Amino acid sequence: MERFLQADDKFDIQQNFRRALKCNEQLTTAKDAVKDAKASRVWIVALVIMVFAMGSDFFLGASAALFAHYFYRIIRAWYAASRAEELLEDNERWFASKGLKLEGKVLYASQDTQLQQPLDPFNDQDYR
Repeated sequence: MERFLQADDKFDIQQNFRRALKCNEQLTTAKDAVKDAKASRVWIVALVIMVFAMGSDFFLGASAALFAHYFYRIIRAWYAASRAEELLEDNERWFASKGLKLEGKVLYASQDTQLQQPLDPFNDQDYR
């Protein structure tokens, strides 16, 4: 059974597919940024400086600034990942309303439970 896309929805399907690919790329980038931010060893330097901060306001301030920088990077990257996930979910809901399913970077019909027949939104022969 071949599944065809609605010719009236061609522009919307193509635009939302492009948007979904862009969101997928942003999500990958944001998740990598979260990993990089968490892997940063700035907090270790801040901890070492805090040991020397016992008698100096300067070192205490430097330690606080490094901790703030570390947590700011984590929060900023987490927020970007969260926003990209929300945008991707919105696109998936839109495709579901059209009877389509987005799996990663591939588009399928909702009835294709085995994911055997991918749809190409840029192939004009798939539209009727």
